Amino acid sequence: MFSLIQSSSVIGMSSFLVRVEVDVSNGLPGFEIVGMASSEVKEAKERVKVALKNIGITLPPKKITVNLSPANIRKTGTALDLPIAVGMLAAMEMIPPDSVENALFVGELGLNAELKFVRGILPSVIMAKEHGIRKCIVPKVNVSEGSIVRETEVIGFENLVDIIDYLVNGKTSDTKCYTVQTDPDQILASGRNIRNDDFEDVYGQEGVKRVAEIAAAGFHHFMMVGPPGAGKSMIARRIPSILPPLSMKESLEISQIYSIKGLLSEENPLIISRPFLAPHHTTTTKAMTGGGSNRVQPGIISMAHRGVLFLDEAPHFSREVLEVLRQPLEDKKVEVSRIGGSFIFPADFMLVLACNPCPCGYFPDRNKCRCTEYEIQRYRAHLSGPILDRIDLCVSANKISIDELKGMGKKPESSAKIRERIQVARKMQERRFAGTGYTFNSEIGSGVIQEYCKMDAPAQKLLEKAYEKLALSARAYHKILRVSRTIADLDESEKICANHVAEAIGYRLTDK
Repeated sequence: MFSLIQSSSVIGMSSFLVRVEVDVSNGLPGFEIVGMASSEVKEAKERVKVALKNIGITLPPKKITVNLSPANIRKTGTALDLPIAVGMLAAMEMIPPDSVENALFVGELGLNAELKFVRGILPSVIMAKEHGIRKCIVPKVNVSEGSIVRETEVIGFENLVDIIDYLVNGKTSDTKCYTVQTDPDQILASGRNIRNDDFEDVYGQEGVKRVAEIAAAGFHHFMMVGPPGAGKSMIARRIPSILPPLSMKESLEISQIYSIKGLLSEENPLIISRPFLAPHHTTTTKAMTGGGSNRVQPGIISMAHRGVLFLDEAPHFSREVLEVLRQPLEDKKVEVSRIGGSFIFPADFMLVLACNPCPCGYFPDRNKCRCTEYEIQRYRAHLSGPILDRIDLCVSANKISIDELKGMGKKPESSAKIRERIQVARKMQERRFAGTGYTFNSEIGSGVIQEYCKMDAPAQKLLEKAYEKLALSARAYHKILRVSRTIADLDESEKICANHVAEAIGYRLTDK
């Protein structure tokens, strides 16, 4: 007998439909899995046989062939255990053939026939919906994640016995199946009420907070330079609190990345706040970009998609790790090439760098700093020109005075107040870029930058003078224009004025 079960497998960032074809026929007894299966997929043969034995089902002494179609794409992971088992039961006529039609089966089997957690359920259910499949059978621990997708029935089970009962008898009061009524909009809205680290906790460093506000408004990359203990890390960790809330589209994009990494759970089936990634300086290039030999997965850069990637003590990162950021900063994506092909992962993030002015951190205070000129130059050389040229804003984080530390000045602004101004600037960008494919000022292409960054005469004259005096590159010129556009948006000004350009030039410390 022959049976066909629909399942899915994940490759890179996408899930594709896998047709599990099972044939049970007379011949020399055996069990073969074909169709470009990885070693972990081939191991399903033993898991399925033992799981069926332990629930009282003995395989007949016949030739069993399982084909995973399409056979020209490599299948990885353990999610094909369940469809292989169900396909064998259907081929042996132990379950009705029509009970498996128009349904997607995904799950890993334990030796006791228990269904275990698998990665990539969210992209698999989204793919099923695109193919017109309206029912998905998944492990119980994955049902919350899958239920995020609207107009698709996601049913969870704890073990194979319950699935057999469901397929044979249908859904009855005794059937041990689990469904979750999930409202993604409500889950997303709940994230807006969570109090993150707030800017009202940061005393002093008004200049750095101003740069953080500009960066958040236009999604610009920026760098902070200052001695240890000046509050650089403290400010960086509060940037997500002033970024606008995630839209549903953004949340689903990020959640698919985390689903493939296996980082979603029953309690948190959807990413509801902007990611903040702060890798250690010993992180490798493969960890940053993603990859792998058998299963290619997204890396830290992609996990920071639509959020913040913070590199503290940036010069201590290896040159290879820093240079690997160049492509994502320009293209908003990471391309990982392996023998099996090229895989593209999204990487639209805000890069925030923090570094000291010298190895000890206290230059130019020669009362504390004992670094030689050579040591200082070698330390700074870790940040190459091409990387610095991609940083829109650079600001000094100087030592905080005792009065600021004691809070003797005015009370710091809260993240909510700063976010209000940022949202006004974002609304202006939405109207400006409607139907263009751009979202933020930082994305404006050089070919159309004059159209979107209109300046008055004094601003034009000031920028021309700065271009000559500071010997700016064409890229630096455009960076200043984009930052000026964001500063003007924060002032709710349609035209860029001289004061906006002057402030933007002041943040080009990388040219000094």
